Amino acid sequence: MKNISIIILAAGKGKRMKSSKAKVLHDICEKPMILYVLDAAKKVTSNIVIVVGHQAAEVKKIIEKKYTDVLFAIQKEQLGTGHAVQCALPLVSSEIEDIVVLCGDVPLISSQKVNDLIYLHKKEENDVTVMAVEQENPYGYGRIVLDKNGYIEKIVEEADATDEQKKIKNVNSGIYCISCSMMNDVLTDITNNNAQKEFYLTDIVPIGIEKNYKIGVMLNQDADDVLGINTIEQLQKIERLIQEKH
Repeated sequence: MKNISIIILAAGKGKRMKSSKAKVLHDICEKPMILYVLDAAKKVTSNIVIVVGHQAAEVKKIIEKKYTDVLFAIQKEQLGTGHAVQCALPLVSSEIEDIVVLCGDVPLISSQKVNDLIYLHKKEENDVTVMAVEQENPYGYGRIVLDKNGYIEKIVEEADATDEQKKIKNVNSGIYCISCSMMNDVLTDITNNNAQKEFYLTDIVPIGIEKNYKIGVMLNQDADDVLGINTIEQLQKIERLIQEKH
């Protein structure tokens, strides 16, 4: 797709992996995690920006062995997902209409799911479409809070959620399709006024609502598609899932 760009967030340290290696460089079935995400992204568009930070040179080296035409944005300090996207925006062509944001630590995402998200986003003429999923154990995920009419109101991170909000099972996958016009308008309004003192990309939802942008949700039926990796145990689980599929 010519008018779509994909930003892949791959700057984090992954402290909980308890490893000196950058999180996205950990192998799953003998292949670096980031390459699973990049392979899926490449089937959607050739316009790709990868945000690197921790061990940036090593991450770039691994990626450039396979792909020489992706762009890299540097996030010197890991100040949150909103800040990471801000680092990438200057590298997005002015001809791009919509941006898909993917996480470098969600290796089971498929090009089909990304295309489904883009299709729904355009069909509903949304300004932002959030890919959500129902998790039986939602611990650690941002909860999707709906208003009384069933529309998305905000996304609350685990550290900021009330006991009532923690019971919500519909969670944010961390994957979005966002119009460039909205992105350029609301990204600078994000603050770090939260428990982690980070600039969360999720805050574009309440800010967007305030500014009368159209917010949509795509509920993905398979929670495995958007499993993130924060620990070695989660990596091993995904490795088993990949082996079962093959």
